Amino acid sequence: MSEEKRVLIVDDEAFIRVLLSQTLEELEDEGVELLLAADGQEGLDMALAEKPDLVFLDVMMPKLSGYQVCQQIKAQDEAIYVILLTAKGQAIDKEQGTAVGADEYVTKPFDPDYILERAAQILDVELFI
Repeated sequence: MSEEKRVLIVDDEAFIRVLLSQTLEELEDEGVELLLAADGQEGLDMALAEKPDLVFLDVMMPKLSGYQVCQQIKAQDEAIYVILLTAKGQAIDKEQGTAVGADEYVTKPFDPDYILERAAQILDVELFI
């Protein structure tokens, strides 16, 4: 059996953390561990300590923004796949996300089916829906 895969959810809104956890709970049945962080600093610390395979990262957060967290994660480990999740959908926001190394940029409100399917693809996990 391969090493357990991990997904880190970083968002300062508890509602969004719960929503993403529920969206991705089917992955837990396939052995994927879900990690949660409530602000940018906690998210960065957890990402560097736990080395998740995938990070869902809010942009506007206390302590460190998602842009800052993404940039620091990518500086330490480019293999970590980072998806920025944000209400900021302007082209300039997406450009900034790309500039800090984000692999994808998804605007809120997001489609839970897309989030689950995309996570499964990135983690190479088969879902039996």
